[in-house]
Amino acid sequence: MVKLSELSNFDMADELKTKEDILIYLNAVIEENDPSELAHALGVIARSEGMSEISKNTTIQRPALYKALRKGASPRFDTVNQVVNALGFKITLSPV
Repeated sequence: MVKLSELSNFDMADELKTKEDILIYLNAVIEENDPSELAHALGVIARSEGMSEISKNTTIQRPALYKALRKGASPRFDTVNQVVNALGFKITLSPV
């Protein structure tokens, strides 16, 4: 199985055209169980939606979003939750 983080030569942000695309992408990243990849994926999605727009819909300034949502970052849960909410989703749990 190829990991999303190993794919190259395209910008995932260009491929995320619908909420369903975003949801599929996020769920695939979450399945990898790599917190830094989740931060990066949220950054990719935020870029596809407009980082300024995400910033407006959170309490996080745009430069701080770029820093928190870069590859290798470990954002706080509050940051992740705010970004997810700004994207029009909510974090939920389900039994394993």
